[in-house]
Amino acid sequence: MDIPEGLVSYAKQTLGISPAAEAEMHPFPRRGSDRDYFRLKCSGGESAVLVRYNPARRENAFFAAISRFLDGIGIPTAKILGHDPGNCYIVMKDLGDTDLHSLRHSPWKKRRTLYQKTLSVAHRLHSHPLAQFPADLVPLAEPFGPGLYRWERDYFLENFVERICRIHPGAGVVQGLETELASLAERLSALPRCLVHRDLQSTNVMIFEDEPYLIDFQGMRFGTFFYDLGSLLYDPHAAFSESEREDLLYFYYQRLEVRTDGNDFRRTFLEASAQRLMQALGAYGFQGAARGIRGYLEQVRPGLENLCLVLEGAGTLPRLRQLASQCRDFLSGNDWRFDI
Repeated sequence: MDIPEGLVSYAKQTLGISPAAEAEMHPFPRRGSDRDYFRLKCSGGESAVLVRYNPARRENAFFAAISRFLDGIGIPTAKILGHDPGNCYIVMKDLGDTDLHSLRHSPWKKRRTLYQKTLSVAHRLHSHPLAQFPADLVPLAEPFGPGLYRWERDYFLENFVERICRIHPGAGVVQGLETELASLAERLSALPRCLVHRDLQSTNVMIFEDEPYLIDFQGMRFGTFFYDLGSLLYDPHAAFSESEREDLLYFYYQRLEVRTDGNDFRRTFLEASAQRLMQALGAYGFQGAARGIRGYLEQVRPGLENLCLVLEGAGTLPRLRQLASQCRDFLSGNDWRFDI
């Protein structure tokens, strides 16, 4: 990965470091976004995270403004130290390398505390009054609704079911599945709206001085908080026992000012989790197979297992459950070894 000299110069200027000061630049592994991340380390001990983003991807240009908005309403994020929109450079506080995912093997007592803190932060985001969101801040990404939910399920069918599992459902199966999932989309779209992170998984929660900080929030939009809950609690990067997951779900449920029936709450959570997992599996297929970022393929099996689990628990999406079972049968065969 090439390191732009202009970014180094801008970072030194932002940090108040002499242009002649020695500095090391270490690139971060690439993820799915069109953003390059670097860690700048100077001889004087200063450290910062630098970003170079591609403005062609609309949401990348929102990052700095959304970060400042979140900081203003008490949502912990990596503080923006400088933003040069002309050159698409961002300088941020360095939060280190520890995220929730890296702590997945820690004792449950420690993980439970960190996840509870993360859920409290998420609830703070979800509870922010929509009327107080500054309309002129940025044009947020498309809100969740029937159209976006349809895009997610099409993404799943094309990039996971067909590309990864090599299953090509017939017209009758597709039509029945579309009817079922369109109904799911209508149910989710009818829920009260709030601000949602949209990609609230363990790799997007940094832990700094035992506190959670949200990252990769440029896709923030209006939708249902159940989507964020599904992202975090059925995250394929993480592993929970059923009792641990239920404990965390109940922790969030207790914080709601208006609570629905517990069974209805849990069923809606499972349905929203299924929607989220379709999106995630579609992303794993696209990023891993189409774009060749092989690390995404490692999440295929745990993601599918989570989808099968939520569909069994929800009991409301029989066609999707049958298709997921077919996909699991395919992945259980010996012919699939990340050789896409």
